[in-house]
Amino acid sequence: MITGAQCLAEMLGGYDVTHVFMVPAVLRRTFAEMERRSSIARIHTHGEKAAAYMADGYARASGKPGICMAQVVGALNLAAGLRDAYLAHSPVIAFTGGRDAKTKFRKVYQEIDDLPSFEPVTKWNATVDAVERFPDMLRQAFRVATSGAPGPVHLQFRGNEGQLDQDEADIAPLIEPQFARVPPYRPIPDAQSLKALLHELQNAERPVIVAGGGARWSGAGPELVRLAEALAIPVATSLNGKDLIPGGHPLSVGVVGSYSRESANRLVATADLVCFIGSSAGGMTTHAWTVPKIGTPALQIDIEPETIGRNYPLKAGVLADAKVALAQMLAQCDRGTAAKRKPWIDRVRGLCSEWRDKYGPVLGADAVPMRPERICAELTRHVPEDAIVLCDTGHAGMWMGGMYDVRTERQSFIRSAGHLGWAFPAGLGAKCAAPKRPVVTFTGDAGLWYHIGELETAVRWNIAAVTVVNNNASGNQSKRGFDRAYGGTQTPKARELWTYRMVDFARLATDIGALGIRVERPADFAGALREALKSGRPALIDVVTDVEALAPLAVSA
Repeated sequence: MITGAQCLAEMLGGYDVTHVFMVPAVLRRTFAEMERRSSIARIHTHGEKAAAYMADGYARASGKPGICMAQVVGALNLAAGLRDAYLAHSPVIAFTGGRDAKTKFRKVYQEIDDLPSFEPVTKWNATVDAVERFPDMLRQAFRVATSGAPGPVHLQFRGNEGQLDQDEADIAPLIEPQFARVPPYRPIPDAQSLKALLHELQNAERPVIVAGGGARWSGAGPELVRLAEALAIPVATSLNGKDLIPGGHPLSVGVVGSYSRESANRLVATADLVCFIGSSAGGMTTHAWTVPKIGTPALQIDIEPETIGRNYPLKAGVLADAKVALAQMLAQCDRGTAAKRKPWIDRVRGLCSEWRDKYGPVLGADAVPMRPERICAELTRHVPEDAIVLCDTGHAGMWMGGMYDVRTERQSFIRSAGHLGWAFPAGLGAKCAAPKRPVVTFTGDAGLWYHIGELETAVRWNIAAVTVVNNNASGNQSKRGFDRAYGGTQTPKARELWTYRMVDFARLATDIGALGIRVERPADFAGALREALKSGRPALIDVVTDVEALAPLAVSA
């Protein structure tokens, strides 16, 4: 006979979980057993949403499920935090307390039915109502979170604080190491389907590959680059797939879509065939299905059957793991077809050269206040070769999507799937997952404000991530929208809708116990980044930037 807490602690350790992120009080007995039975770090955060974001960053940096927890009154906050993980197909497992059948419908303090709130943001949403179910339910949570297209799972444990873990039963931990990491399975492609797709790809004169987050989860970057080189096919990526190919590779054209690089959109718009690999071809990657236009000949490789052909009619589709499919294509392809694409590759080089000529002046600008483009250029040059780089959504995503380049195949790039404020706590989670790798997060002051209290969490646990803040005392991505709302020109008072007080975040970070560095001149940024990375402490680089600097809008042709 063992308790549910003993079983849960043993199983989390057996699945190689190193950290859990939570706001107590939930599963308290389990936390006590973790201390006795494992070395799992129990990261107590200042908010449930931040806990979910940390677990998400942990999952995306490691490929292992990230664990977050909340008691019943914090469950809705935790559900809100799973939204980004769901959109990014990140394997986060959430535990919450839940209602007890003995007291349902009697107005228990702080209690509502939270379970429905998890339905739209999880792959599997289930209750654990008897301690005998701990082994099989937790086992299934790991199976669902990591299999196919990965994604979040929610388990609600009986009792507002999950007190079910105190019960005893004749149970034993049940651990399947195969499901401790993505991907547990690598489905092989149907031979005829793959042959048909490869035939279309290598016979096209102006093809382009659009590689997405699914290819990243598959670890398919090396195979992708080798196939592109063998067939002389340019590669664009989604934001989620940005680190699949180094930005300086001759066949890399950048991120395509809405938060994109102009050269990528222009190339994809003129391609005669687009091959989506591990991409859902959703609105962000295709700039609302204008790049490429619906009707452009298309191919698609994906691990989810319902994704294949959803947004573009296809000449061929393949259901498979991206890494396996690309490896087989590389073995079967006709390298002789590459020669006919020389004019197309010349066009690729021309578009990339035009982009560099157009944006070179702002990427190297010495203006004060600093230009965000210059921050991106400095990060490209000075981030270590094995770094994990994260960025927020909004302007942060636009700047980094278009202006930052992954320099080596050892660097990782992880971005918010749409929720401002995600990046700072996610960066802390990423550092927990990869303590030996440098972690650098790019966000704006608007994003930092969401979860600024987690600076104290970083200091308390010495989570030595570096956070770079594009501080223009505003959420100035909204400027264009309010210009339109006011008929073209805002009133002076309208700026109160999207601006803040200028705050010295470096001083605030220092007061909390982190390393705070304020940068006001472009020439000082590289030194500040070196100091932050060498410090071995949580560090915040507060960069004062131009409030009038707006990221370029996406082009459709």
